[in-house]
Amino acid sequence: MTEINSDQTHANLIFKALQKEFPDAHCELDYHSPFELLIATILSAQCTDERVNIVTGSLFAEANTPEAIIALGQLGLENKIRSLGLFHNKAKNIIAACRVLVEDFQGQVPEELDLLRQLPGVGRKTANVVVSNAFGIPALAVDTHVFRVAHRLGIANGKTPEKVEQELMKIFSRENWTLVHHLLIFQGRRICLARNPRCEECPVSHLCVTYKEKQ
Repeated sequence: MTEINSDQTHANLIFKALQKEFPDAHCELDYHSPFELLIATILSAQCTDERVNIVTGSLFAEANTPEAIIALGQLGLENKIRSLGLFHNKAKNIIAACRVLVEDFQGQVPEELDLLRQLPGVGRKTANVVVSNAFGIPALAVDTHVFRVAHRLGIANGKTPEKVEQELMKIFSRENWTLVHHLLIFQGRRICLARNPRCEECPVSHLCVTYKEKQ
């Protein structure tokens, strides 16, 4: 039997503590299909999930298929998402992605990461979010919260999101990748805030490398 190294032991303790703290950790974007999740995730760049959910609630009531989004046209889509940051580029990418879905995938969102990443506006993080949440395929998307919390806790030190993703996938079991993503996001949004982390309220402060360095 392979011996568990100290990094895995440390990570496992953090995982269990966060799981106890956030038993309901989940994707906080509202969606009812892989396509809706794809669009919501693209829209979520530099925006809060709460704001995206407000916008997509109205958008998806009118257009929740690639064909319907294309029918809106770029200006029509921009008007629907104008309250979100980078709305012009997001609308341009979404329209282009919808055309690819219609032309190459019969209007269906592919499950494969490599195929998803061929869509305009879809990077590695977005593709990981879609496959893990919409299709139940284990993946570990690294956004700003995951990146920050993983570094502070000392379970990753990669300089890029992809490096951090690789590090986290090595120390956590594959079946837990998606949940690890949600737990670290919940921790980052509720306790380990970017500017003023709530260390005194943190369920894993005793395991946190950064917190120990400040003592």
